[in-house]
Amino acid sequence: MAHEHKLAIFQGLVKFKSNTQKIWGVLIFLTIITAIEVVLGIYKPESLMTKVIGMKLLNWIFIILTIVKAYYITWDFMHMRDETKALRRMVVWTAVFLICYLVFILLQEGGYVEGVWETGYTKKDF
Repeated sequence: MAHEHKLAIFQGLVKFKSNTQKIWGVLIFLTIITAIEVVLGIYKPESLMTKVIGMKLLNWIFIILTIVKAYYITWDFMHMRDETKALRRMVVWTAVFLICYLVFILLQEGGYVEGVWETGYTKKDF
């Protein structure tokens, strides 16, 4: 009975969004990010073709936007916002770490393959 009383008090103070509002919000957010990616992919602005940390700035923007979309999908569709802080951190930070590690590996191997392609010989013999 005490639990019901507290719930009634909090229902008046907290405004809950309906599921329809949440779905539309997710749709609009992901659509905007995807539209930005598509526009940048089609036009490829010359100002974003400068090299930053061994890769074009445009590629970094694509990687960051993809990570943001993946984080938001995990946050919303996997219902991470309703979980405890520790579980959220374990799931999200593990994924972020693995994505960063994958990007590092791809950049390292891609740089090596590019060097072999341009010079025609192997730089390192393992």
